[in-house]
Amino acid sequence: MTEPPQNATNGTGPARFGRRQVIAGAGAAVGVVAGAAAGFGVGRAVADDGTSGDIVDLGNSYDFYTGTHQAGVQTLPQRHCVYMTFDLVPGVTTQKFQQLLATWSAGIAQLMAGLPVGSVQPTSPSSPPQDTGEAYDLGPSSLTVTLGLGPGVFDERLGLQAKRPALLKDLPHLPSDALDPGTTGGDLSLQACADDPQVAYHAIRDLAKLGRTVGAVTTRWTVMGFGRASSGKGQTTPRNLLGFKDGTRNLKEPSEFDDFVWVSDDDQPWMNGGTYQIARKIKMNIEIWDSDAIGDQEKIFGRSKGEGAPLTGKAEFDSPDFAATSGGAPVINPKAHIALAAHENNGGIKILRRSYNFTDGINVELGQLDAGLLFMCYVNDPANFVTLQTKLGSSDLLNEYISHVGSAIFAIPPAPQKGHYIGEQLFA
Repeated sequence: MTEPPQNATNGTGPARFGRRQVIAGAGAAVGVVAGAAAGFGVGRAVADDGTSGDIVDLGNSYDFYTGTHQAGVQTLPQRHCVYMTFDLVPGVTTQKFQQLLATWSAGIAQLMAGLPVGSVQPTSPSSPPQDTGEAYDLGPSSLTVTLGLGPGVFDERLGLQAKRPALLKDLPHLPSDALDPGTTGGDLSLQACADDPQVAYHAIRDLAKLGRTVGAVTTRWTVMGFGRASSGKGQTTPRNLLGFKDGTRNLKEPSEFDDFVWVSDDDQPWMNGGTYQIARKIKMNIEIWDSDAIGDQEKIFGRSKGEGAPLTGKAEFDSPDFAATSGGAPVINPKAHIALAAHENNGGIKILRRSYNFTDGINVELGQLDAGLLFMCYVNDPANFVTLQTKLGSSDLLNEYISHVGSAIFAIPPAPQKGHYIGEQLFA
């Protein structure tokens, strides 16, 4: 590993050394040499997403070096996700942290292009491969990797207190919280989404390996998501594990992203063009839900299960009429999920949902299916999520069947330009 000069600070201020030296060190850590990718052919294949009817191109790739927004936010949701959070190791220096960001940026760029992060077949039989190899011939599969910085990055350990955005702070206790410390918090996050689950897994596995090589982080908690539970513009609305369409009213238009997702006037200039990520691990009482009558299920969501139409309409995208009554009672219960989450009932607040279903197998204590929703959202003000979740957590009819067991918040910096790395402005 090529180390930057030994004039980094620890706890007194950001490191002061050249970007070129950091990039050079990252390149050495990633081990991206000409021979590593020589002859690497990215095959193209087309597959049918059986959960939504969408056609996906497994040879499609996204550019990491956009210089604007990180991929994996406004990007059309892919079919699979692996999400992992990390903690900084005790005694980490700003020098090591800067190396981590540069190393991860270089690695993410390779992975999103469908390339390995180093040699898969070393010339020496006694040398371990730099890339673990399980995605070597699978192609990019629309992989995106989104990197987030938690509130802990800006405490006294790295000397970055003055660079902390005012909006980045731990979420308050919410009415729905039944949080497990083992699936809560983290200093950094990586969200890898792809149309091939092995490509997404490989990305997280090898980036975690690079983090250990740098010696800056340890893994904290992870969720493997499948069957995207949110949709983008032009995509068929998918379903959550309760069988209902999820994300019908999700943000889709560029103007909505400008209004509700992308940061443009943060108190920290380095965050402009970025956003805030909130992750919630939500367990579902699936087997209890499965025995509930369809009429009650539809009352809880405020939508029909088959078509996904609001109970006041006939088609999925019909606007719900929350004032409509029948027999003197509201057609859509005021405590239905759709009513409590609607922007019409929350001062116009909207959030970007980018969620995935998950399963952890069997709950050994109860002998029941252990599954639910990896709820991911992106906002330009975390208070918007807090407002919505406070309301939902207090009154949602769905609360009888779900529990929020994991939670974290991260600042998502803008994407770098080529030759730079994520978060570089923190050390300017």
